[in-house]
Amino acid sequence: MPQPHARGEAFSPELPSIKRRKLAGEPCIAGLSGFSYLVLRSQKSLDCYAAISDNVCVMAKRQRMKSGAAHVVTISKRVGEREYRTHLLRRSYRDGDKVRNETLANLSHLGDEKVEVIRRALRGERLISFESDLEVTRSLPHGHVAAVLGMMRALDLERIIDRTPSRMRSLTLALICQRVLRAGSKAAYARMLDDTTLAEELGVVGADEDALYEALDYLGEEQDAIERRLAKRHLGDGTLLLYDVSSSYFEGKTCPLAARGYSRDERRGNLQIIYGLLCNRAGVPIATEVFQGSTVDHQTVERQIAKVKDRFGLERVVLISDRGMVTKANLNALGEAGIDWITALKAPQVKALRDDGLFPLSLFDQRNLAEIEHPEVYPAERLIVCRNPLLAAERARKRESLLRATAEKLEPIRERVGRGTLRGKAKIGLAVGKVYNHHKVGKHFEFDIQDDQFAFWRKEEQIAQEAALDGLYILRTSLPAEAMDAPEVVRSYKSLSKVERAFRTLKSLDLEIRPIHHRLEKRVRAHVFSCMLSYYLEYHLREAWKPLLFADEETPVAADPVAPATRSASALRKARTGRTEMGETVHSYQTLFKHLETLTRMKLTVAGVEGAEKISRPTPLQTRALELARRVPVT
Repeated sequence: MPQPHARGEAFSPELPSIKRRKLAGEPCIAGLSGFSYLVLRSQKSLDCYAAISDNVCVMAKRQRMKSGAAHVVTISKRVGEREYRTHLLRRSYRDGDKVRNETLANLSHLGDEKVEVIRRALRGERLISFESDLEVTRSLPHGHVAAVLGMMRALDLERIIDRTPSRMRSLTLALICQRVLRAGSKAAYARMLDDTTLAEELGVVGADEDALYEALDYLGEEQDAIERRLAKRHLGDGTLLLYDVSSSYFEGKTCPLAARGYSRDERRGNLQIIYGLLCNRAGVPIATEVFQGSTVDHQTVERQIAKVKDRFGLERVVLISDRGMVTKANLNALGEAGIDWITALKAPQVKALRDDGLFPLSLFDQRNLAEIEHPEVYPAERLIVCRNPLLAAERARKRESLLRATAEKLEPIRERVGRGTLRGKAKIGLAVGKVYNHHKVGKHFEFDIQDDQFAFWRKEEQIAQEAALDGLYILRTSLPAEAMDAPEVVRSYKSLSKVERAFRTLKSLDLEIRPIHHRLEKRVRAHVFSCMLSYYLEYHLREAWKPLLFADEETPVAADPVAPATRSASALRKARTGRTEMGETVHSYQTLFKHLETLTRMKLTVAGVEGAEKISRPTPLQTRALELARRVPVT
């Protein structure tokens, strides 16, 4: 509050200090209420404030004034179209039972900006040294946290996890969000949470490794309920469900789920787990399930049938799966459950149909799609034959490349035998066995191995027969034509690429589902489920940010469903110019995330008082990215 000065005159005690700081050459800051400050840097401004303080002091000495607070009054007067503003320095005092005002000086010549600072100084707001009294004690990355939490709240993920707020729910959300921000182990999360504003925003500051493991256990216990809520939001009767499986290698030997099997990570000999993923047609993840590492793909299907019918309560759905899921038993189980399906034939089945003459290759001289029937082998099914010329050319090129690479590995063995440095059928056979099928085309070579000679050649007729089927694939479905025509069946089957994208993202540096170090079966299952929920968040962020990324905002629907997908005109323009429609720099998902990290929240110490916080000013791109992250894209 203002205090009396000299002979009872009242004015701000800060004004004399301005003069002292001005003489010392220090910049000053006029404080707003709390911890918001105005920086006074120019010498001209400081001269003005010092002069005013001198004038107030002189007037106080010349007059015997009753105690009263000095303040600035602004009077506006309009004459015609012009407005005149007068700034007066006044004091208020009490004369008996009346309050009177006395004008001390006219400040109009100083200008509005300078008068405003004088006004605030007279109110008692603090003036501090910019260089010595203001300190940034900590600066934390905040922009990417704001984006992830904005999307989390737009999706109402908190209520999907648990409708009741609790610390356990907050810890669970921290697990999910931290993986999107920066993937790592639970032990690493305990150290990383406080390196951004995430812990403060979720109220889990100081959470240790044990608390995060408790949250992981809690998430595992709630998995069924959470998946039901996701299914209720994103699925409905008659919907298309995408299902596929993948594998991830495992560290350690004590978990009962870890076993050797077919590795999609090309880590032969490593223990692994198998996990399946259910998505809707747009690619939104709905549910996941973990299986022992030795499980074969088709052995996972019956569990998904029970999940769809019993847990999700769906009466009519169409399950789309890869050809590896198909067995007669699975198709029968789907039929008994009233679930329609779309899948594909395996290569030997395609070859058998061709040998039976059901689709002569001349059929595709003018078209690339045809529908056939084979009621004796595939009763109550539709078979849709597709031929992609570009895929045919690529497979022919790849086959030839692999055949040449295999021949190059076999040629040194023939030279050694010719020089006599390698002799004997057994030794030659061992040498050939190490390399002949390295590129998976050994079946296309014929060998003649003797004690002192070795020859090899291609099986040209067999290669020609295989090449005749290049680019050909056959889809099979239980759906009648009136429910879905042939082109739409093809488009629906191609939607499986969205599940493959999910697996790539889960295994990439974005989410890092592997390597898996957990020992308890329940924690391995909970770990995979938490990764799926992190992908659920990232999926929607990628969709929301499409206008800022090198991505199709609306993927064009091709008239020819068999032809390779093409990019939209807007996506091609972004790739060509590197600019969005609004002129912003186009980013990848990763670089946009890095750009958001540069938006920080600072903790300030002002004149020795801690606790003030300030968020740095966002760039236009950051502002738009944060706005988009608060919207839920239609999925």
